[in-house]
Amino acid sequence: MEWSILEQYGPALLRGFGVTVLCWILGTIFGMALGLVIALMQRYGPRWLGWIIQAYIEVIRGTPFLVQLFVLYYGGPLVGLRLDALPAGLLGLTIYGSPYFAEIFRSGFRAVPHGQIEAARAIGMAEPTIVRRVLLPLGLVSALPALVNFSIILTKETVILSIITVPELMYQVSRMSTETFRYLEANLVLALFFWALVETISRVGRRFEARITKHLIERT
Repeated sequence: MEWSILEQYGPALLRGFGVTVLCWILGTIFGMALGLVIALMQRYGPRWLGWIIQAYIEVIRGTPFLVQLFVLYYGGPLVGLRLDALPAGLLGLTIYGSPYFAEIFRSGFRAVPHGQIEAARAIGMAEPTIVRRVLLPLGLVSALPALVNFSIILTKETVILSIITVPELMYQVSRMSTETFRYLEANLVLALFFWALVETISRVGRRFEARITKHLIERT
């Protein structure tokens, strides 16, 4: 194996890793926010809106991310939606992740004891206050492991963004391997970068879960 090529391609790989992390962070934040809105609309919206949301969830979950990305990037201009590669990739990650996050939040909300919500209503809390002070904190504790797990899955979906020329890590690794024909070294570097990212997310998620649980125990 020839590791000296890393001196030449190291800066490009680091830039690509930075773009990967940026896409993952923004895609996760926006996807999680949209998923939370969808879950709340499912819970409190009218029945007809629930049908529309369920259809959206089934369509997005039932089609590959690559197909969704192609439709958004190459089909968008047909309806007047013209996006550069990076914004299209971020929007694609947001749309792709939102149904999964919505289902995770929905299951977390269902895990909240109904007696807690009834007690909040009995003391005169308004519904938005119940959501903010009861449903979200308790539901988040139940949903957090699944949220972290899907966030990790979303990191690996970022490699698909290279197909539409987003200059993330996979794009830079493909360029490196094509120019040098050193496919083994290039893909080992890719695996090491993602392993480090996934381990970091896992450790941060576990610490965050422990802190939230401790905080809720102290409150009660």
